[in-house]
Amino acid sequence: MHIGWDVVVAWVVAGSWMWKTIEAARGLPRIPDLLGAEFDRQPEGEPRLTVVVPGRDEAAGIVACLESLMAQDYPVDVIAVNDRSTDRTGVLMDETAARFPGKLTVMHVTELPAGWLGKVHALALAARQAEVMTQPEFLLFTDADVVFRADALRRTLVRAVDAKADHVVTMPTMDLWRWDEGVVVGFFQVFAMWGMRLWKVEDPKAGRDAVGVGAFNMMRTSAYREIGGFEEQKMDIVEDLRIARRVKDAGLRQRICFGQGLATVHWASGAKGLVGVMTKNIFAALRFRVWVVAGACVWLAIFAVGPGVGLFFAGLRVPAVITLACVGWAYRMYGRSSGIPAWYAVGFPVGALVFIFALLRSMVVTLWQGGVRWRGTFYSLEELRRESGPLG
Repeated sequence: MHIGWDVVVAWVVAGSWMWKTIEAARGLPRIPDLLGAEFDRQPEGEPRLTVVVPGRDEAAGIVACLESLMAQDYPVDVIAVNDRSTDRTGVLMDETAARFPGKLTVMHVTELPAGWLGKVHALALAARQAEVMTQPEFLLFTDADVVFRADALRRTLVRAVDAKADHVVTMPTMDLWRWDEGVVVGFFQVFAMWGMRLWKVEDPKAGRDAVGVGAFNMMRTSAYREIGGFEEQKMDIVEDLRIARRVKDAGLRQRICFGQGLATVHWASGAKGLVGVMTKNIFAALRFRVWVVAGACVWLAIFAVGPGVGLFFAGLRVPAVITLACVGWAYRMYGRSSGIPAWYAVGFPVGALVFIFALLRSMVVTLWQGGVRWRGTFYSLEELRRESGPLG
């Protein structure tokens, strides 16, 4: 009996998904959930924490972000950086700071020094200021569109101190406004498990498994300085992933936590908005390597789009069903912490197509314009490649 190559591929895909989801089922429960009662206490030694919030044209969300930080049930210092905003971001930062004297400091950047990416410069500038003003034991780097639950930072500090961590990421909860956002973001969280195993982040031997999230990167100040701070990655578009890789490469202690609702962020409006954001950073995340983009698109077509197509062919239907059942299982497992409903798994192949489009668009747009234009500033591809370095 002749078995076609398409049937063989379909079964390889099904077997691979089964292996990956079983691995995730065994590994994900090992990641601490900060909502547990054991984290509802004061961190030992009550270390000082300074939160760094850079923002450029973030008038829509900056007040909610800063007010949520001011409402924390653990004392924190906050440094907000207005990075050359053209809207009312700077004014809103100043008005909020006036309501919380001594707790919230605002810095205004009017010119970007040569050789720096805007956000990275703002992060580095505020970190230096924090060491002068407050001398914190921990720094939290976050984004201006994140809203924190009142106990988010206290619970994370408990974990950081108990684990003697140098870098802690509390995974943010995605605030989904539309169904198409759920399709794309839901796909992204499950697809990501192929590139990085969250349950291996704490294993110093798992060199490729490092996690960094711009919404919640907490670092011990001594560790931040040990790796050279953001000064060592001045032109890195995916600065959160890069600094996480540097922490892991330095042999420092990296930890990851779940905590649904502790830090909430709305990534972008609709699938179109998400593609716009990914156009800026996906090609950069792959270090501007065309062959990696091509390989990723082929992999996605086979492993993510293919099973949906296989449902319509009798010889491929059984492995396709097995694959999609595993996908649904993965959505359910990740949804327990992310809050993304498992029913979004039905849109997995569509999410994959959107992601393939975003990958190709990111590459083509970046190569066509010779660099990346982000928040009103153009960064040439030549300097991005020269300064950002390898991701890992």
